[in-house]
Amino acid sequence: MSNEHQAPASCCNTSPASEASAPEAPVSAGSGCCGTAGAERPAVEPDGRDNLLAGGEDTTTCPVMIGNPVSKKEAEAQGLFRDYDGQRYWFCCAGCGPTFDSDPAKYAANMA
Repeated sequence: MSNEHQAPASCCNTSPASEASAPEAPVSAGSGCCGTAGAERPAVEPDGRDNLLAGGEDTTTCPVMIGNPVSKKEAEAQGLFRDYDGQRYWFCCAGCGPTFDSDPAKYAANMA
């Protein structure tokens, strides 16, 4: 069987969902598909790498997955942003850009 025409499993997974996988629970505001929203993030990961999502001027939240932290620098490097009404919005994953495009005014209001 082919998986070509199946929808992605989540906003963070852009590959088709496996036929054998269980359906995912819907993602609600304040929760995140890319991690735990609102969780305290240390400045350094356990393996010694800098955590780019630890805070500061480079960090914002995703307007689609409310509460998911986003490093502006990393998002821009990956093309995960949109400009709307004179403002730039950064996303936590590739699935959020097209969702934002479907109703930018709605998602921009999440950041107000």
